[in-house]
Amino acid sequence: MKAATEPLLDAHGRVISDLRVSVTDRCNFRCQYCMPAEGLPWLEREELLSFEELERLVTVFVGLGIRDLRLTGGEPLVRRGFPKLVGMLSAIAGIADLSLTTNGYLLERDAEALVAAGIGRVNVSIDSLARDRFFQITRRDALPQVMRGLEAIAAYRSVRPIKVNAVAMRDFTEDEVLRFAELARTTDYQVRFIEFMPLDADRAWTPERVLSGAEIRARIEAQHPLIEVEREPSATARRFRFADGAGEIGFINPVSEPFCADCNRLRLTAEGRLRTCLFSIHETDLREPLRSGASDAELGERIRDAVWRKELKHHVGEPGFRPPPRSMSAIGG
Repeated sequence: MKAATEPLLDAHGRVISDLRVSVTDRCNFRCQYCMPAEGLPWLEREELLSFEELERLVTVFVGLGIRDLRLTGGEPLVRRGFPKLVGMLSAIAGIADLSLTTNGYLLERDAEALVAAGIGRVNVSIDSLARDRFFQITRRDALPQVMRGLEAIAAYRSVRPIKVNAVAMRDFTEDEVLRFAELARTTDYQVRFIEFMPLDADRAWTPERVLSGAEIRARIEAQHPLIEVEREPSATARRFRFADGAGEIGFINPVSEPFCADCNRLRLTAEGRLRTCLFSIHETDLREPLRSGASDAELGERIRDAVWRKELKHHVGEPGFRPPPRSMSAIGG
């Protein structure tokens, strides 16, 4: 195995330092852009990586150069004992940033435990700020509880930034844009609009359903001029602050403005499969060698080999594009 001090590189010269770990494929929402109303077949408990297996794999990844760790799902807070896992992972030397993506439904319940366990940043997915429209998109009447969760985690000043992520869909999000702009202007939440991607289980995605970041930005600028903030290396969002100084807003445009050239991210699914791109067709199984007695060095070599083959770009919108067989809930955000 190569020395652990060598960067984790792909064949295109990108240094990989960011890992998204899905801890469950289950979710308590049924968002239209992700899964059917009746849900999906869930993984059996024994198929999921245990907390100890996750701890070991993350330790191997950190030894290879991973510094940023984001915990996702499904909805991670439905995993029993999740704050305990956060504590186990936050204790791993070498992790510079430990963050969470959640739908916020259980955040009011778990905020204190998550902060105590070591969570430093939180992204909350909210696609509408109107209760009836929130129900329409998530199929759950849960907006008040989500907003209480958002306020509960925001009460801890050690957890910053707090980002609010909204998936942008044509004929839905247009009416939400100024409401979200006002949220960004009146709080310290960083609002992000994310273009609708072909990761829905219903396979209903079409290019026509994508409301581009440029269109949303134009709607906001008609009311509130924006000034672009310099983009950090490997950042997914184009960030803007309001010209009058009130708040920040961002646009994640993987369809209209792909940012693959400096992608530094990997994803580990809840059952231990390594994905080198959100839209990967192929995966690398880490659970089987892990459970069959592979050493850390052997696991590390398997990871390095997979990363070397990381895709150059995702090909969304190009002729012949094939969406991955998994939906977003099964991949991890």
